[in-house]
Amino acid sequence: MPDIINIVNYLNSIWKPQEQQGGENRLPNIGYSAVIAGTGFDVPERVLTNEDLEKILDTSDEWITERTGMKERRIAAPTEAASDFACRAAQRALEEAGVPAEELDLIIVATVTGDMPFPSTACIVQDRLGARNAAAMDLGAGCSGFIYGLTTARQFIATGTYRTILVIGVEVLSKITDWTDRSTAVLLADGAGAVVLRADQNQGRGIIATYLAADGSHGNDLYMPAGGSRIPASIESVQQRLHYLKMNGSAIFKIAVRSMADVVKRLLDQARLRAEDIKLVIPHQANLRIIEAMAKLLNFPMERVFVNIQKYANTSSASTIIALDEARKSGRVRQNDLIIMVAFGAGLTWGGVLIRL
Repeated sequence: MPDIINIVNYLNSIWKPQEQQGGENRLPNIGYSAVIAGTGFDVPERVLTNEDLEKILDTSDEWITERTGMKERRIAAPTEAASDFACRAAQRALEEAGVPAEELDLIIVATVTGDMPFPSTACIVQDRLGARNAAAMDLGAGCSGFIYGLTTARQFIATGTYRTILVIGVEVLSKITDWTDRSTAVLLADGAGAVVLRADQNQGRGIIATYLAADGSHGNDLYMPAGGSRIPASIESVQQRLHYLKMNGSAIFKIAVRSMADVVKRLLDQARLRAEDIKLVIPHQANLRIIEAMAKLLNFPMERVFVNIQKYANTSSASTIIALDEARKSGRVRQNDLIIMVAFGAGLTWGGVLIRL
């Protein structure tokens, strides 16, 4: 009879399970990596500058720039909805990837400002793209939505369930902005970004590590009170302006800096990498002060942090993918570069992904 101690020792030598940590993706590697095949984004034509806001709010270009880093933002036309921008961003990503819509297995749309409560915006996009073979679903995680969407898509690819997935982040925040409130009106904007993920057996590329987290106890620091089953639409809810976004800016600032820095550290630890190995960090574009404070906390040079907040302001779940597409198309990152995308948002939620392009 074989020596049981030798058998156990042998099994231990070939099977080394990774330590479980809350929120981290520890699925076994079965041979498929989720690789970025194409990206694209779309924003409204209308540009709203700080000077434009000076005409309707008690504010100034200097005040907005100093506190947020924003100079202009894109605002949807009255007739435009989330699916309009999502479809155009998706078509650009599909074209770059060389993937016809019929090959898509799944469409995930991260949004809190979909066309309507139901059907999902993902189903609307599926129909408009002609992606008749794809399952479709919306995902709500606030400004972290695209990161949550990428992480979800990775699981389907890693397990061999699907091979080609379209992930979209889209928001039309201007439709839930209180234009009498300068603390939020100067921040919010509209746009969409999309990425096509494909299964690949090259484990050296694609999404290498992910981390997701949430703290619902801070939900009331960033929320829209009415429009759901708790406070359905009524004359009173409209008169009380409860269908607009509400935010506790000082609380959000502190949590955002700490949480995003923590995510970057966790991703580096998971992959056993150093900060020097990362070509570019692409953070959620919520506030330039938040981004700078995060970089300082990480001792990470701003030259390796991507910022386009001055052009697009805060597009919520669309911001990191819009930034990624611009970084790729401008040559800031190239194939085989390591990047980290990180975000925080309503929920509160936060998370990040480490990717080798």
